Amino acid sequence: MKTFQTPLSMQEEKECLKQMKEGSLEAKHTLIERNMRLVAHVAKKYQNVEEDMEDMISIGTIGLIKAIGTYDDSRGSRLATYAARCIDNEMLMYLRSKRKSAREVSLYEPIGTDKEGNQINLFDIMENDEPDVIEQMEYGKNVKRLYELIPQELTEREQEILCKRYGLKGEIPLTQREIAKQLKISRSYVSRIEKKAIGKLQKSFEENME
Repeated sequence: MKTFQTPLSMQEEKECLKQMKEGSLEAKHTLIERNMRLVAHVAKKYQNVEEDMEDMISIGTIGLIKAIGTYDDSRGSRLATYAARCIDNEMLMYLRSKRKSAREVSLYEPIGTDKEGNQINLFDIMENDEPDVIEQMEYGKNVKRLYELIPQELTEREQEILCKRYGLKGEIPLTQREIAKQLKISRSYVSRIEKKAIGKLQKSFEENME
């Protein structure tokens, strides 16, 4: 697994959050980069699920970006605590989305085990994944905005990759390897297009946030 930068100190985190609120994209990017270790830590929970670990980290990164964009320090919780929940939820939603695409899947069908060796099934995910109502509404608005930005900011190839990767517009979510095989291109090329597309959406989303 990749080596990630060390987390920010509490004071450094506060300063970055302050600068981000004042409009600094550099501060936001710093918060993302220095919290990637947290993404990898949460991803380890699913190391026995039949998913590529790099794919899970990519999914978790989306959750991290959303967490940093919606974090409110006035609620009293640390960024890492809030982000860990968002990252975990993003991974759970991804797994549930993939499982929903299969026909007649039992809620009790095992999808893997956590790091303690306990079996994870869909019923557990559905029972434990209860997002805050306000956060759910905010998430819905953000998703709607992202859907509006996709055709505005991305090329046709970038749109195709993201739709296949994250199950947008009725597509079944695929791994980078599956997309590469389907489109007859290398996985590294799929990864580059995905990261570039996400970066373009992130930049446009941040510029349009009030």
